[in-house]
Amino acid sequence: MMIKPSIDQLTNGGEINRYELVIATSKVARVITDEYCEQREHAEQMIRDGQTDKSLSSLIKGDIRDKKAVENAVQALAAGEFEIVVDPVPEEATEETTENAEEETTVA
Repeated sequence: MMIKPSIDQLTNGGEINRYELVIATSKVARVITDEYCEQREHAEQMIRDGQTDKSLSSLIKGDIRDKKAVENAVQALAAGEFEIVVDPVPEEATEETTENAEEETTVA
C-alpha cells in the first residue's frame, strides 16, 4: 500500500531532500509512538483501578491505535502539524568540509 501524499509533495518540490524527509518522518513517528504508549499506560491504569469498564482499545485514540506510526507521521507532516527545519551548512565551509558535514534535521 502506498502512503499518500507522494514524496514529491512532502519535499515541497525539492526544497527538502529525501534524507531530511526520512529523518523528520522517523522523529515524528517516535513522537506518535510515545503518545500511544502514554495513552495505553493511562488506559491500563484506569482499568486496573476500576475507574472504567471500557475496553483497552476504546480508551486509546483511534488514529494512533489503528494506523502505523510512519503513516501517521507522513500525514502529520503533510498537514503541517510539524515543520521540518534543516540546519544550513555555513557558506564559508570548504568543498571538503561541505561533503563531509552532516546536516542535522530537527522537527519543530
